[in-house]
Amino acid sequence: MKITVFGSGYVGLVTAACFAHMGNQVLCVDIDAAKVAALREGKVPIREHGLDDLVMAGVRSGNLRFTTDAGEGVAHGLFQFIAVGTPADEDGSADLSHVLAVAATIATHMTDYRIIVDKSTVPVGTAQRVARVIDEGLAQRGVTIPFAVVSNPEFLKEGNAVEDFMKPDRIIVGAEDARAIAEMQQLYAPFNRKNDRLLVMDAPSAELTKYAANAMLATKISLMNEFAGIAERVGADIEQVRIGLGSDPRIGFHFIYPGAGYGGSCFPKDVSALIHTARENAHPAEILEAVQAVNQRQKRRLFERIQAHFGHDLSGLTFALWGLAFKPGTDDMREAPSRVLMEALWQAGARVRAYDPAAMAEARRLYPDAEALTLCENPDDCLHGAEALVVMTEWNRFRSPDFAAIRQQLRRPVIFDGRNLYDPVRMAEQGFSYYAIGRPVTEPVSPGRAGT
Repeated sequence: MKITVFGSGYVGLVTAACFAHMGNQVLCVDIDAAKVAALREGKVPIREHGLDDLVMAGVRSGNLRFTTDAGEGVAHGLFQFIAVGTPADEDGSADLSHVLAVAATIATHMTDYRIIVDKSTVPVGTAQRVARVIDEGLAQRGVTIPFAVVSNPEFLKEGNAVEDFMKPDRIIVGAEDARAIAEMQQLYAPFNRKNDRLLVMDAPSAELTKYAANAMLATKISLMNEFAGIAERVGADIEQVRIGLGSDPRIGFHFIYPGAGYGGSCFPKDVSALIHTARENAHPAEILEAVQAVNQRQKRRLFERIQAHFGHDLSGLTFALWGLAFKPGTDDMREAPSRVLMEALWQAGARVRAYDPAAMAEARRLYPDAEALTLCENPDDCLHGAEALVVMTEWNRFRSPDFAAIRQQLRRPVIFDGRNLYDPVRMAEQGFSYYAIGRPVTEPVSPGRAGT
């Protein structure tokens, strides 16, 4: 099948590469000429497991092509996937300017039936707005051309996006046009062989499903962090509580890990957009507002614990930071808790020595002039001259470090663990003061070095 994808960002590129892998003829349209030139050579600008090989294979086979020519894109595909960014506006709403601009472009160039597919995460009512824009564009041209607009939200986890696309747990198709539904069923048939995971519903329900799913997951995270705050004050261990909760099959273990807060390109933006949608429709989104507030507070929790240990003035102190990406498996630092912590430390006069297995280039891009930031070649380098170690991302290589070596290199044996990676009892036995999320503070079993 012939498919056009507008946008070669995270969602667009994964979508294009996976469809091409199944033998479809895919043309990806992007306004960034430099990015298009790189992609034509198989060079992928984002870090995503398995995507590099998939793009290179698609380019070599000829099934995956890239262009800056929007007219070529509209002429190519029966399916016109819109996978451009919908960043949060100042009021928290989703900025649909790029989506609607693509819709207008399609209306300008289309000459026969097209299925316009909203792949971007968009608010309820966007499919109707896209249809209006296309109707208006066709009317201005004085032509009548049939088309359908379909809501087909993505459910891709960063770091596992290719696997999620290839083996989806559900495929949501929001449409009422019978031909469009049949074509979408045929398009997704290779991804839907074992069980019928394709769910057809109306477009508003499909649009809300995407936002509701992310808001539900964000709610679980914030609720666990709320429990963690209570645990710290009553002397409970949130990790034991988590096991007790997760053992209930009605709750399960997914997304109930307390930590330094959620980040990334989806949860913060989508919760804000859903709150905005509720307000626009005169509905009080009290739970969603609490989810957002708890997350913002949680991102500062480790900084508060650092100040409680070292004092409010951190001038002259250096902290080792393990983890910059908002989660393992990606280089994405959008809304990352590490950024909130680093900026708070700098404001308090401290310096940071940081390492991340994937996000070093992104950190350099975000903080090109940060004199108080040193990006290190490996985790051990971060420790030199540091007062304490702070863990912000749960990369596997941070899970079983040499604690004796860490204690030897730190100026003071103190660890602040924003992901609850370590056992408090072992930390005490190793001679560390250990601060985690929702767990009692542990002190060294035997006297540590001077300054502890």
